[in-house]
Amino acid sequence: MKKGLRPTKRQKIAIQAARLNCNNWLVYKNTNSQLHLVHRETGTTRVIPG
Repeated sequence: MKKGLRPTKRQKIAIQAARLNCNNWLVYKNTNSQLHLVHRETGTTRVIPG
């Protein structure tokens, strides 16, 4: 499992725009166009536009 960091306020807005709960997702990679997330409990990964 990849190690994730707590999302910033701007990242939380992007996560909520993708209809995800920002309290359950951690950011493990941040690029200009994408946000790579990992779930806190299950470890599943997801990529959303950032």
